[in-house]
Amino acid sequence: MSVPTVDDLAADPVSHHYDDLIAPSGLTNLLGTVRVDHDLTQLSAVTFPPVSQGLTATATLFVDGRLFASYGAEVTHAWRPDRVVRSAELPGLRIETTTVAVPGETAVAIDVVVHNLGDHDRQVGLGFTLNARVRAADGDAWLSAESPSAANETVACPSTGSGNDQTARMIFTQPGGAAVSVQGLDRPATVRASGVAQAAGDAYEVGIGGTARGGTVDATLDVPAGVSARIAYVQAIAGTEEQANATFDRVSADVPAAVKAAKEFWNTQLSAAFTPGSGEFSGSLPILSTDNDALRRLYWWGVLGVIWFRRDFAGNVLGRSYDTLMPNYWSTTTFIWDFSLSSLTHALLDPEPMRRQLAHWITSDIHTHFGTSSLTGGPVGQWYSVNDYAMTRLVDDYVRFTGDQQFLGEELAGRPVHDHLRQWAYAWQDFRKASPLADYGEIENLLECVSSYTHEVASLNAANVWNLRTAAELLDRAGQDGDQLWKTADELLPHVIDLYETGTGFFAARQPDGTRLGVRHCYDFSIVGTTIADDLDPGVKAEMIDFFRRELQTPNWIRALSPYDPDASFSVRPDHQWNGAYPAWPADAARALVDLGAADVALDWLPGLARTANQGPTGQAHFVEEAQPGINGGARKAPPQLPYIIDWSCSSSGAWVALVIESLFGVRVGADGAVTARPVLHDLDPGAALHGLRVAGRTFDVHADGRVVELGQVGVPTAP
Repeated sequence: MSVPTVDDLAADPVSHHYDDLIAPSGLTNLLGTVRVDHDLTQLSAVTFPPVSQGLTATATLFVDGRLFASYGAEVTHAWRPDRVVRSAELPGLRIETTTVAVPGETAVAIDVVVHNLGDHDRQVGLGFTLNARVRAADGDAWLSAESPSAANETVACPSTGSGNDQTARMIFTQPGGAAVSVQGLDRPATVRASGVAQAAGDAYEVGIGGTARGGTVDATLDVPAGVSARIAYVQAIAGTEEQANATFDRVSADVPAAVKAAKEFWNTQLSAAFTPGSGEFSGSLPILSTDNDALRRLYWWGVLGVIWFRRDFAGNVLGRSYDTLMPNYWSTTTFIWDFSLSSLTHALLDPEPMRRQLAHWITSDIHTHFGTSSLTGGPVGQWYSVNDYAMTRLVDDYVRFTGDQQFLGEELAGRPVHDHLRQWAYAWQDFRKASPLADYGEIENLLECVSSYTHEVASLNAANVWNLRTAAELLDRAGQDGDQLWKTADELLPHVIDLYETGTGFFAARQPDGTRLGVRHCYDFSIVGTTIADDLDPGVKAEMIDFFRRELQTPNWIRALSPYDPDASFSVRPDHQWNGAYPAWPADAARALVDLGAADVALDWLPGLARTANQGPTGQAHFVEEAQPGINGGARKAPPQLPYIIDWSCSSSGAWVALVIESLFGVRVGADGAVTARPVLHDLDPGAALHGLRVAGRTFDVHADGRVVELGQVGVPTAP
């Protein structure tokens, strides 16, 4: 029985050449984020809210006056939660860099070690470009996928002495002084402005550039034969020049200590996630005991991917929030849909900020946006059709696992939460047109890159049946009358099942003119399979399972859309198309397999899925291997550039935690608070157990043989 460390969660090293299709990785210290780029030192998208600078790149490396990338050397990236180590060899040299987001600071540091592989002493010149476009938040500025940036005023400050606070640096300032970036090295160096006249406009485009070329900093290392020498780059972000300089001085005074501190910080976070009363989180997750490596790896993968998005930056309107993507897009935005896919994890791990987040959304109009910003508190984006289902699931998980019944009666936006639940359960009625089912709109309201998945889709209409039943249970618990909700669910159910395309295993999306488009998408399979499986005819279940295995499942991932679907030609965005899938979709498909009676198929799939947990936290999408070769047996993460526009990491990885706890261990919390389990793990690991599952202030051990043992307050099992 153990908890993971940074070494347990390390990604497989990935080697590549310039501009290979490798997604640049990210780092966070829970205050901000940074993208770690393809060369040995370059960084992009250094973001510490309320200060951002878009995707601006800096710290690009020159070796002996020549752009490092132009040498054509293979670069190896090795990611861990606390660091990224990049390494490459040039003639007679090996260069290794370690990048960290410095704990407790709005700063990033890169420790650079140059190894002389030759027989003679030599001097090695290192140069780093220095660029910034820092901009402080100003209301509506963070409503786009890319965080805001602005042209900066630039000042090169040469070394003025031998003390750390006298080292050369370049200071970038937003006009007016609202945001500052200080960049430089940890020793005396030469810093100079680029001399390029600032353009008249304020444009910056990746691949074209613009007004972001500030200057360079250069130093020469004396490296004896067979020996190493080191130097470090630091970037500090703040709201004032004084604060930014002070941060730069603290970090640059001892960069190796910052690297060590990052490891300690992340090991602390990982341990705290499984430790009640740690002070880092308001709850905790159960410890998984298993001899099965795949089961353990997927569970830890899911946990990491939620912790990774915790944001505790100063000025966060919620105090603490959980972002959805990083490090490229939608910084400070929490999407309702993605948050709901990790619903169980949030309820167990950190229920207090979950409660605040739910209250915040309830007081907004969830039919007008897809999420909100923790920086401004305001709405972001267009309406996502899933929101009623997502909010019902979130409140249900929160109340069941925390036991906070009072939340249902709390007055928000003029009425108690249980009234909002009732409203979400009936909201579909307002979306009806010519049929008894809800019309969920156009492509931008649903999967965005599947043109046929529009209007009356099976997934969310099946979810409406679940919403009605779930709201009825919660209303009954709150002393309200849920009888009509149960009745309406029974009336709606046959209309949902009518969307099934007989004999195929998949469902139709009915269009406004009444025509039916068969859509071979995993979202229907997963949502129908996890919401109304018990209501389906055994023959339908068998056909769904066969369809899934035949057209969607791959050895180590899933095709979101069948390649036999005509819409497979519409887009190459791999989160919802034929060439890959969003990270929650394989987990949710496995949950559906269990509910549909094919637990054996799910269990046999786990080793392949676990191979994909080899590239850091879950990506926003991973390719299937027909589209791109895998990486060391795992499905490759998709990259951020066009036409894919996929981020390196996504917070919905809590779906893997739900798979383990709710599906494989079969944990259920009844309306009366009773905790039961119907595991399907006996053939995989009959000795597996969850230790320390906390439900409504009580603690349980759940075993693979179905035993649920409540622990006393000192950890001693009470009588069953």
